[in-house]
This record gives sequence, C-alpha cells and structure tokens, in this order.
Amino acid sequence: MTTKLVGAPVARSEDPRLLRGEGRYVDDLGQDAYEVAVVRSPHAHARIERIDLDAALEVDGLISIYIFEDLPQRLQEPLPLLIPHPAISHGRTQYVLANGEVNHVGEAIALVVAEDRYAAEDAVERILVEYEPLPAVVGPELARDAEHAVHDDIPSNVAAHLEQTIGDAPSAIADAPHRLSFRLDIERSASTPMETRGTYARWDADDQRLRLYSSTQAPTSVRAAVAAYLELDLAQVECIAPDIGGGFGVKIMHPWPEEILVPWVAKVLGHDVKFTEDRREHFVSANHERSQVQWIEVGFDDDGRILGLDVEFVHDHGAYIPYGLIVPIITSTQLIGPYKLENYRVTFDSVYTNTTPVTPYRGAGRPQGCFAMERTIDRVAAHLGKDRTEVRAVNFLQPEELPYDFGLMFQDGRAYRYDSGDFPGSLAALKELVDWDGFAQRRAAAQAEGRLLGIGMAAYVEGTGVGPYEGGHVLVEPNGTVQVSTGLSTQGQGHQTSFAQIAADELGVDVADVKVVTGDTRRFPYAVGTFASRAAVMSGNAIHLAARKVREKALRIASEALEVDAQDLELAEGQVRVKGSPDTAIDLNVVATMSNPLRYAFDEAARIATQFAQPGDPDAPPVADDDAPGLEATDYYSPTQSTFANGMHAVEVEVDPDTSDITVQRYAVVHDCGTLLNPTIVKGQVLGGVAQGVGGALYERMAYDEHGQLQNASFMDFLMPYATEVPSVDIDHLETPSPLNPLGIKGAGEAGVIPGSAAIAAAIEDATGITIDAMPITPSQLHDRRLAAASSTS
Repeated sequence: MTTKLVGAPVARSEDPRLLRGEGRYVDDLGQDAYEVAVVRSPHAHARIERIDLDAALEVDGLISIYIFEDLPQRLQEPLPLLIPHPAISHGRTQYVLANGEVNHVGEAIALVVAEDRYAAEDAVERILVEYEPLPAVVGPELARDAEHAVHDDIPSNVAAHLEQTIGDAPSAIADAPHRLSFRLDIERSASTPMETRGTYARWDADDQRLRLYSSTQAPTSVRAAVAAYLELDLAQVECIAPDIGGGFGVKIMHPWPEEILVPWVAKVLGHDVKFTEDRREHFVSANHERSQVQWIEVGFDDDGRILGLDVEFVHDHGAYIPYGLIVPIITSTQLIGPYKLENYRVTFDSVYTNTTPVTPYRGAGRPQGCFAMERTIDRVAAHLGKDRTEVRAVNFLQPEELPYDFGLMFQDGRAYRYDSGDFPGSLAALKELVDWDGFAQRRAAAQAEGRLLGIGMAAYVEGTGVGPYEGGHVLVEPNGTVQVSTGLSTQGQGHQTSFAQIAADELGVDVADVKVVTGDTRRFPYAVGTFASRAAVMSGNAIHLAARKVREKALRIASEALEVDAQDLELAEGQVRVKGSPDTAIDLNVVATMSNPLRYAFDEAARIATQFAQPGDPDAPPVADDDAPGLEATDYYSPTQSTFANGMHAVEVEVDPDTSDITVQRYAVVHDCGTLLNPTIVKGQVLGGVAQGVGGALYERMAYDEHGQLQNASFMDFLMPYATEVPSVDIDHLETPSPLNPLGIKGAGEAGVIPGSAAIAAAIEDATGITIDAMPITPSQLHDRRLAAASSTS
C-alpha cells in the first residue's frame, strides 16, 4: 500500500542541487548581455537642475545612457499604485527615472548600459547631476506635523486616513474600572535577502517576443506590467523566476523601475540586457518596512478582561505608496490576536517621508500589531498583579466560538473572520513546553548567582492564504513522470517537495516521480504571487483539485480497460488496481498513453492507443465532447476569505547585570497552521521566522539621520543575528484544520517572525524591571535606561 505523503516529513528534494552550488539565479544568466548601472540620488529630497552626460560618453564600452526625457511617453507615466483603496486620498508612486525631483536617497535618475558592469559603473561615476536640495521629512511624527512637505501638492503628508470600529471603545474605556494609556514604537527594518534584485531580458525580433527573467515573487504580475508599459500583447511576454535567493516580501513589490527599463532597453537595442543590484543599492532602493508609532488606551476589569481598546498609529510608508495600505490595514486588524474584543477602535494615518518606500516585509504589519496587543496585555497584568498567562486566558476566544466574525474588513477586502483554532489549548501546550510554572525557581537560582533572568510570551493570529486565486496543472506522462506546475514563484519554501507530496498522494505514485515547476509563465500563465503565507493554501489546494481530476479520469479509463466499476479501483504504487486484488491492475503510465488516441505509434508502448488497437463504439468520437486528450487537468482554488493560523511564543532571556548585554537562553513555539503538509518544512519556516524575529527585536534597524541619509547601509553596520545569536527552538504543533479548503491547511511562512519583538520585550522587562516600549533595543539603550531608573530612585 502506498504510504500517505501529506503530513510526512519528506526530505526536501530541491536541496541537494542548491547545496552543490548548482542553483540558477538571475545573475548566472545572460553572460553575454549588456549590463546596467543606475545613477541614484544622494539626496533625500531635491530638485534636479541639470544632468551633464559629456564625461560619461567617453567611457570605453559604453552603449547608451537614458534619462527621463529619453523615455517614450508610456514610460514617462508613474508606476502603478498596485492596490488602490478608497481611503487613499493622495496616492503617489515613483517614475522609472526621476522626473525633475527626487524624494529619497537611492531614487533612480539615469540608466547606463554598457558592455559590462565595470564600464557601466565607470560611466555612472562621470555623470554630473546638479541638485537644489529641499528640506527632508524624516520620521512619521515629523511627517504628520507637516512643517515641510514630501510632495508639494500634499501639504499634510498624509496619503490615507482609515478608521475601523467594533462596538463603542471610548465609552467602554470611560466606564471601565481600570484604564491605562501609553505609547509604543517599532523602528524601520528591511528584508535583506542573500540575493538582491535582478532582471535579465532577451528580445527576439524575429518572433517579436520578450523573455524576462526576474528575481521576483510575482512573475505573472511582472509579465502583465511589462506588457502594459512596453505596449505588447500579453502573449508576447514570458516571465520566469529562476532560483531566488530569498525574498521575504521585498520581491513581491513590482514592477521595479529596472523591471520596466531593462526589457525596454533590450527591445530598443536588440541585445540581451541585465541588471543586478549591488548591496548598497539594495539598502537604499529596495523597499523597507515596520516603522510605526502607536498610542494605546485600554479599559479593563478586575480580572484583566479588556472592556475597550482604542489604538491610534502613524504608519511611515516612505516617499511613495506603491503597495497601498496593506501593511497598516494588517496591523489594524491582526492586532486583535486571539482575543475577544467587543469594543475596539483603530485609527491610522499613512504618511509620506523622504525615505525609501515601504512595502511588506515578512510579517507585514503583524509584528507591529502583535507588539501593541501583547504589550497591552502585559501592562494590564502588571497593573493588576496577575500572571500574564491568566490575563491572556480570560480574554481568549474559545474554540466553540469559532468561526468568529469581528465585523472588520481585512487586507483582502473580505470579512475579518477567524476560521479555526484552539487558543486555550495552545497556551497550555506552550506553558508545558517552556515550563512556565517552573520559571520562578529558575529565576531564584539565577539571582543567587547574581544573574538577571526574565521570561516573556506573546500570542498572535496570522491571516494567511489571501486570494483572489492560484491554479495548478497536473500531467501524467506516458513514461510515468507526473508534471506539476503552478504560477507563483519559490524563494526557498520547499514548494518542489510539498506540492509533489500533494500530487503523489492523490495519484498514488512515488513522490520522486513528481516534477514541480513554479514561477514560469510559459508553464502556467495565470497566478497572483508568493506572499502572505499563501502558497500552500492557494497553490497546494489548486494542485490537489487538479490532481483529483486526473485521478478521476484515470479511474474512468482504467475502469473501461479492466471492465471493472471505477468505485472498485484505487490508485497506488503507480498503478490503477482493483481494491483487494492488486494483481488486477494497469500501470498509470499506460493509462496516460491510452488517454490520448493516436494515429501514429512512435514506440511499442504507444501501440495501445492507436486506432486499430482498441475496440470502441463506432458511433462515438475517439475523444468525447466533454473530454480532452491526455491524462492531465488544470484547476484553480479561489477562497471566500483568508484562513487564520495562530501560535504563541515564549522566551527566556538573560541580561548581563554589568553591561546589559541580552542573551536569548530559551525559545519555545506552539504553532497551528491546520493540516501539516510536511512537518520538516514547517519547522524550517518557523525557525527562519524566529531568527528574523530575534533580529527585529535586538539588532535590525534602518538608522536614518535628520537629513534622510541612511547611516548603516552595509552589512558592516546593519546588524543581523548570526547563528551564534539565534537560540535553539523547541516547537510543538497543534492541528486545527481549516474548514475553508479541501486540505484543511493554513499558512506558515510568516508565523515565526510575528511575536518576536513582543515576547523578547516582555522577557527583558521581566528580567530588569525596566519598561520596554520600543523595539529593537540594544544593550547600550537598555543600559542607559537602567542607569536612568537607578538614578531616579536614588
């Protein structure tokens, strides 16, 4: 009997090739292509007075230089606002090359094309740009104060204002027995994948077709954007995402200026053209996230039950707003977490600043929301002198209350409605995993040795699997190979393995016989993209549905061939066979051959499908009206709403009493993503997320000065956790299957990063007694706060 594969810890099939150095990334392609370099603004805000190209024109190997005025009319239009929203009153997006003004350091001004990157960079250095510097607006509060404007026609700097409510939060707070109000800050960070952005384009003048390779999370959308801006038919453009060295959200942004300019130049010049971003460019030109200032007011009763919660925050979206309000909307809704809030008001302004634009980075607004809610719970517990887990428990939604509709609108424009979960069960599992009740004894032992130990926890709910759709195609080859394709791309999530498990389970074949292709519009032209922990939910279910169609067709064909009722057949071990009588069987590859009526036999195996080999009804067509040749099917999965994964993290930290150095000693995770497709892959996703969560809590900060200059735009200065800083992680899983999709799965890609800052802040506060209301926090910042607290009490 074929072993069930969904839920099994199948080893990732893609890893051996990548570990051998056989990955195929954008910069590995197009070795004979012209290469591109970009002149970028050194100013955060300035008018462009003059561009002098004369010295650059003397560089050997130079092919061409383009500035805004050289572009055709269509390319002189702003890039799209990808996700419009009614609340956006003043939407602005950038041009592919600056149109008379630059609004952040790193904005593209001129494109240089040369025979190689060396010549292109030499030419960039010789281009003289004269600027009239303008006042820079840096930070969300200065933006809202609006002493200066980022865009002249938006004097308030506010792109959007949005409010959502449940009940009457102000009245509930006013009537509550206890009230607290405070401010929380999360600073700006960024994705920083190993592979930066890259684009390679090839124009075939004879076929009038463009092939584009891009390090993107949304190849079908890049294809559509390029076709629109280059005024080509969609059928003329192919977009392929080869191996991608990490994305974490920054590569869902599209089209980048280079994704439009590179294929345009390739078409104009009739020569392959390639752009590979360098690391400095990535810091200042690839989008950031996280920066928000949040004000909380909460009312609660003697048990810690939240009676009303009022949240106001300012979201810094940088110089432009290409991705709409997705990040702040996610914060405003996902902030609620696993709690039952009957009176809630959230209001935000999304503001322009003269900094790199903001689009989703792994977590996408959820870490900020989790920080707000979980710090609120901790303050309520401290105010009442209660155990923090007790206050959480009294506020939980109960399993029998799910599904639960909050009456809010989520980021996909659909109802904010939780589908499944067991939050009390998760808390019980977490307390056992981290030995929460035994911590007091561990702390006492540490104090006896002069050590400062603290414990914290944080809970979250993550909306995953947002629509509108994804598709899957499944084909059984006559040689027995199963070909699977889906349109979204892969950046290390293990799709080749998990999608193969789904298809292999449905078709009863060895997982090694399933070949998966993602992110290639030649194989699957319609898709949305890889983001919001949606690939397994969306493409996984689409592949499942397509494989089920193939299964049904295989059963029908085998039923006719074996003269057995289809209900008496099963697919197992690469065969269609009679249940309980496996010797009566037909190989699946033979069924694939039989599914395609042939006139010509190309080999011995094909003879069975030719016109004289099989008796048939002479009055029926070889291919029925409701059928098609081949053992293959395409299907799509389109949900009515998001699925909602959830989890809880607990962390123990030690703070050095002399230096305030912070060490994460213990980390525990309980995670519920519904049906586990592959526990090993899910574990990898959680571990990677935890590493980024630790980074966001203790290390990663995009440090701008008052002039809009990024002070740490290199890996020398921008800190990230090494393996030595990432703790070992204990993981436990709950499985509460989603009722919304056939596989019962919920997403897992972003879960590990969401509660990191909240849990670590709680642990540091517990260890030191110092209120932690801003993240990330460094040892020097913590030390200064400890000294200030000590001096105020002395």
